[in-house]
This record gives sequence, structure tokens and C-alpha cells, in this order.
Amino acid sequence: MTQITASGTSRPAPRPTTRTTARPALRRLVVAAAASVASLASLSVSLPVAYAQHAPPHGDRLVVTVRDAGGGADGTYEVRCRPSGGSHPDPAGACAAVERNTRWGEDVFAPPPRDAACTLQYGGPATARVTGTWAGRPVDATYDRANGCAIARWDRLVPLLPEPRSARHP
Repeated sequence: MTQITASGTSRPAPRPTTRTTARPALRRLVVAAAASVASLASLSVSLPVAYAQHAPPHGDRLVVTVRDAGGGADGTYEVRCRPSGGSHPDPAGACAAVERNTRWGEDVFAPPPRDAACTLQYGGPATARVTGTWAGRPVDATYDRANGCAIARWDRLVPLLPEPRSARHP
């Protein structure tokens, strides 16, 4: 490419410098980064709040069957969330326990990983089964108190699952 000077002579046009060619690309990169930061900031809403805004229209429904927990806690209970209700002794607390443990991309009802190192302690004969739907997904989970991992998993969901009588303080 040539350039005509004021005196009428021609000379090669100056080559664009990296500075002039890089500016539009840099500007696009900065705009894209700002958009990414803005979208990440919108994700900082806690999951229970975000989930509550997008909950299924009829709420969640869980059925909890408890055996050998003692203290009159054995039986089958229904829990409905948003709005809270059902035959569970504490439906609002049960819903709150599940919401408190809900994490994006994780199954709140998943068993511990098979390769987890669990303490060899026994938490009693209590067992439970939870079925129904949570966050629009089917639930079918079993619980016991056979070792430290199972006890911790159970305890995270109290009061959805009852505190076994043997674990209660006098």
C-alpha cells in the first residue's frame, strides 16, 4: 500500500503497529471479561434463595420412613416444602435442613463416596428411607448410623431425620 505525501510524492504507507491493531482486540477482551465478571456476580446468590425463586410450582415432597430411632420417632412422615406442610413433626425445620445442605451440582441425598475413610463407630440401629422429589429430581435414599460417615450424613439432615434417642442428651 502506498501513501501520497503533501508534496505529491508517493511512499509506502506506514505499517500498522501492534499498538493500533491490538487496541480493538484488547477492548473486546476487556468487554468480554467484564461481562463474565457480571455474570459470576449474579451467581453469588445463595443456592436456597436461588432455588426458592425457581422451585417447582407445587413445591417438593418427601416421604421419610424411620425405624429403630426410639423415642416415638419411628414411623412414616410426609414433608412438603414451599409451602411447608405434611405429617412430619417439624416440616419447616425438615425443609430448612435439606435446603441448608443443598449445593449446586451435588446430590444432597447421595451416599458417602465408596473410598471415604470413615471412623469405626456405631451410632445405633436407626435406619431411614427418604423418597419423593427434591429440586424437581427423584429421591430414593437410605440412611443408617453404621459408621462415622453414615452418622455425619444422618446428622446433617436433622430434623428431616430424627435425632436418635441414644444420641440425645439427657
